[in-house]
Amino acid sequence: MEHLLAQLRAAAEPTRLRLLALCARGAFCVTDLCDVLGQSQPRLSRHLKLLVEAGLLARLPEGVNVFFQVPAGADLVHTLLARLPEDDQTLAADRRQAVRLAAERAREASAAFRRDGADWDELRALGLPAAEIEQALVALLPARIPALLDIGTGTGRLLELVAPRTARALGVDASRDMLHLARARLAERGLAARCAVRQADMYRLPLPDADFDVVAMQMVLHYAEDPGAAIAEAARVLRPDGLLLIADLGPHQRAELLAKNAHRWPGFDDAAIAGWLGAAGCAALAPVSVAGPIEVRLWPARRIPGMATSAVPALTF
Repeated sequence: MEHLLAQLRAAAEPTRLRLLALCARGAFCVTDLCDVLGQSQPRLSRHLKLLVEAGLLARLPEGVNVFFQVPAGADLVHTLLARLPEDDQTLAADRRQAVRLAAERAREASAAFRRDGADWDELRALGLPAAEIEQALVALLPARIPALLDIGTGTGRLLELVAPRTARALGVDASRDMLHLARARLAERGLAARCAVRQADMYRLPLPDADFDVVAMQMVLHYAEDPGAAIAEAARVLRPDGLLLIADLGPHQRAELLAKNAHRWPGFDDAAIAGWLGAAGCAALAPVSVAGPIEVRLWPARRIPGMATSAVPALTF
């Protein structure tokens, strides 16, 4: 009872209710929240601290920034927000400001990518049949997914595709610019309440063991110094009998991709992937091929119950 009362006391303040309403729609850093609410950082920081201590908000460090979002399973927050009138002028103004801010952040990130010459849509940049690859990938996923993790989420495209069939989806990426684009994409499509993104290293995921039913790794292994370690870490956060789905380039002779695009590997064959999956405690299933200028292979696998992996320990934020 004391915990519930503490949560109710934390929420029972106009600014904190506004913060909860915003952070239920997606992740925001303190400067974003100051911009939307028009209040000072010290004032909002005190409110955010109370909400985090009460368990109504989650604090997500990302580089020099800290993002805040309503955590999964915060039923009290959603119950309270459902009682707020949709036509409340203050909340409507906050929503409009949040949409404007997301659009500005997306433009900034896109400009940075154009300026630096980074191409954030690699499937299309390589001339690969993106629609066919996405269709094949989604076809391998279960009809209902309680919890999905997308490692190397990029602009969050996979999260958007699986949103109708998952209760909780998380995308992780090492690039803050990518995450700005992903957050803007999810907010624009009204998916931020169900789909979240955060910064993370694929070798040291800040996530508990066996927390996801499906883990996807799309077009990330060819950048990895140690693909086996990345696969083992993905398997660590996968529930027993959960699905691990890897999509990447098959073997190719495009040497310019290693120099120009910073690829570490010239694609992968089935034997190499199967070996890494076996070492990670996963049983490889039949791979799927998608033809194109470079063959793309999809390797599904099941986590074998009772099998341990040798992944590095997870960080705790």
